[in-house]
Amino acid sequence: MHELSERKYKILEAIIRNYLETGEPVGSRTISKYTDLNLSSATIRNEMADLEELGYILQPHTSAGRIPSDKGYRLYVDQMLADKEKEVEELKEMLLEKSDQMDRLLEQTAKALAVTTEYTAMVSAPKGGNRLKFLQLSRVDSDHMLVVVVSEGNMIKNTIIEVDSDLSDENILKLNILLNTHLNGLAMEDINLAMITAMKQQAGIHSDIIGEVIDAVAAAIKNDEELKIYTSGTHNIFKYPELSDNTKASEIITSLEEKTVLRDIVTETLSGDKADSGIQVYIGEETPVEGMEDCSVVAATYELEEGMKGTIGIIGPKRMDYDKVIGTVKSMLHQLDDVYHRRN
Repeated sequence: MHELSERKYKILEAIIRNYLETGEPVGSRTISKYTDLNLSSATIRNEMADLEELGYILQPHTSAGRIPSDKGYRLYVDQMLADKEKEVEELKEMLLEKSDQMDRLLEQTAKALAVTTEYTAMVSAPKGGNRLKFLQLSRVDSDHMLVVVVSEGNMIKNTIIEVDSDLSDENILKLNILLNTHLNGLAMEDINLAMITAMKQQAGIHSDIIGEVIDAVAAAIKNDEELKIYTSGTHNIFKYPELSDNTKASEIITSLEEKTVLRDIVTETLSGDKADSGIQVYIGEETPVEGMEDCSVVAATYELEEGMKGTIGIIGPKRMDYDKVIGTVKSMLHQLDDVYHRRN
């Protein structure tokens, strides 16, 4: 990558980041607070001396701290671009993986948003896709069967159920045909008692399996009860003085960790006409989450396919860089839409 050790590069990166923020020469004591190396000021001074000798930093005058040289800036920018390119490629690869990797995809999306904006990011799993696309029964062993339920958006849920040991492969095939013939394309509310009774009658001695499969389908395609929300960048709160005092930071972090309260943002963003009206910006007391009155939230709806919608949100101080955040959110919406539909 370059001639520097990992430790030297981290110190150079800390010098550049601090100098970009303050415009002032950076000393070893300051760097000891900005790195995760847990090094003494004396050790950092030695490393800074090496960086200066190699031409990556300069000392503008005696007894002053250091500032980056052109060579230092070049290494930093080249490495940053390489890291960003790798990050984008990793995200694209994640988006192109099989649909049963949705959890990892959303986690990676939240992480990418947090890194890019330097605020806290949240991404909710898609909801609303409550129609069954396909289900598959397959034997695990003599007493157990795997039920794979595929719902709208290619969301996959697996359930293990107990079965009689005398269930043959031929009977499993017949049950697959029976269940898919009756249930494909239906929402849970479309599956009524008369339909279940008819399937049980056709299943004969294996009618109990029908009830268990229906339970597995219901668990797989229900919406609000199991809404997942992925967050990243919680530590970014401490970068902003107005949010970092003990009481405020504790309230915000609690709200983020107890993700059930973030449902309010998801519900608000997905409600009514707002889901189709683009990006929503909630400032201060407009924020639909208790304990976040000192924050702003930029949120938007993404849609994987008809009826499969989720929320992307950025949480930060009221003085957040709205232009950058809105641009980042729009870019992510387009990327999710483009890659998902190209994959499918």
